[in-house]
Amino acid sequence: MLDLDSIVAEETEENDLEEVVMGLIINSGQARSLAYAALKQAKQGDFVAAKTMMDQSRTALNEAHLVQTKLIEGDQGEGKMKVSLVLVHAQDHLMTSMLARELVAELIELHEKMH
Repeated sequence: MLDLDSIVAEETEENDLEEVVMGLIINSGQARSLAYAALKQAKQGDFVAAKTMMDQSRTALNEAHLVQTKLIEGDQGEGKMKVSLVLVHAQDHLMTSMLARELVAELIELHEKMH
């Protein structure tokens, strides 16, 4: 498990930062995948499974968001954190996963009302 307390821009080596960024991408992707799997379950009328998957999606998204928050805190708005294409890519994954999860939650609610 990643030690989030040790994420400080000045102390984090490039390889460690890449590992952190990959954690962002993996957790974000997991959150998005679980949300879409939940939507599939809702389409089939299995709202219990859909809720379980959405809860798991929230957990993965929270993990990614926690990493993002620690990175931002470590930077303190002073540009200490090296911005790389991979970091930008990770941020994109997180934001699209957050949006997808919100939209899927609305779609599941609609499916449940129609069912």
